[in-house]
Amino acid sequence: MTSAPNRRADAQRSRASILDAAVQLLDADPTASVGSIAGAAGVTRQTVYAHFPSREHLLAAVLDHLTEETVAAMDAADLDTGPAADALVRLLDAARRTSGRYPVLLRELGSLPVDPHADSRRHAPVAERLERIIRRGQESGEFGDELPLDWLVAVTIKLGHTAAEEADAGRMSGDEAAKALNLSLFRVLGASRA
Repeated sequence: MTSAPNRRADAQRSRASILDAAVQLLDADPTASVGSIAGAAGVTRQTVYAHFPSREHLLAAVLDHLTEETVAAMDAADLDTGPAADALVRLLDAARRTSGRYPVLLRELGSLPVDPHADSRRHAPVAERLERIIRRGQESGEFGDELPLDWLVAVTIKLGHTAAEEADAGRMSGDEAAKALNLSLFRVLGASRA
């Protein structure tokens, strides 16, 4: 008889395999079926549906998974050292590198209806890191303090999305969008090095 901890560990491994397979398959083909994802994950369709009751639930979990990956990349960028402006650039670069690995998938996920509560929850860890950097920059005098911190965090997130959308639409290259994003943010933040 299998113990409860072993069943939980098996379920966690199955869930991780499903998410990994979904990321890979959906980035190659956004219309990949749940059956294809199950096959790539080495599980049955029933197992996929046991973890994710619908395709929409699976897609939401994939987006959460990619967000976790992005936050891990941000944390690896050593955000608490050096000038705040440099830390902000490292955070943005980490986010861009992570999202750049899944352009088709993120474009598809971006076209889905957004639940504002889920979107806010998903952005919370990113917002926390941005708030920490911006506050540090304001305290050191690198960034202006004329605008509320929450406003600056929200604007940073929106400008980041806008830069990605411009690059995805082909109106700017990735490098042009990154440069425009950095310049725009430094101006909004009242950075001494804008």
